Amino acid sequence: MKIVTFNVNGVRARMDTLIEWLKRTDPEVVALQEIKIQDIDFPSSAFEKIGYHCYLNGQKSFNGVAILTKEEAKLSSKVLPGDNDDKQARFIEVYYKKKRFICIYLPNGNPKDTEKFSYKLGWMDRLNEYCHQALKHEEEIVVLGDFNVIPQYNDCKYPERWTEDALFSHEVRAKFNHLLNLGYLDAIRILDESDSIFTQWDYRDRAWEENNGVRIDHILLSPNAADKLEDSWIDTTLRAQTKPSDHVPVWALLSTT
Repeated sequence: MKIVTFNVNGVRARMDTLIEWLKRTDPEVVALQEIKIQDIDFPSSAFEKIGYHCYLNGQKSFNGVAILTKEEAKLSSKVLPGDNDDKQARFIEVYYKKKRFICIYLPNGNPKDTEKFSYKLGWMDRLNEYCHQALKHEEEIVVLGDFNVIPQYNDCKYPERWTEDALFSHEVRAKFNHLLNLGYLDAIRILDESDSIFTQWDYRDRAWEENNGVRIDHILLSPNAADKLEDSWIDTTLRAQTKPSDHVPVWALLSTT
């Protein structure tokens, strides 16, 4: 089973690229972030024409997540528990072929001296608790999306430039590591420990041209799902195209046996 996560940075702006990419790569499960569109306006018919069912948690102009599946899935939740006042569309969960897929768009958190950083830390605490409780069911769980977390020093080109950034803060990295300590596996890092494997490059300052990127898009697997991991990779080809997202797709191949 080929699964992929991709922060599209606006689904309307990437439609031609998205449809061509899906036809060419043929993933079975697709997690999208920053769709930046309400559910009612999402171009579901275009994806349905190429064989996908669409499950949406959209929001006008910003945020928004979606999961596309080849066969029908069961929508489980659009709400990350723990804060009834949180209206931001950052979470969606479906069950598909006996696997539990959780797609997230974790808050950026910058600037650190604002409520945005507190919101990020609180959101991560809620996610960690949710993922902790989920493990009790001994399911195959895949948590994937834009985490807005640079986990390790080799997940950015210039670590010293990120020390005051919310993506690389020690509090944020500690909360990400808590998920790993619970038993979730980083599907990319378990197979590739090399430097300079990034998933996002800023549009400014020739970041793409100079490979000044960060690895902030992740696929985490529960122990039962990790047993099925056959391969994982980052596909950077879309970043070089015209009008690209600043992120690229992250893939995992899971055995179905």
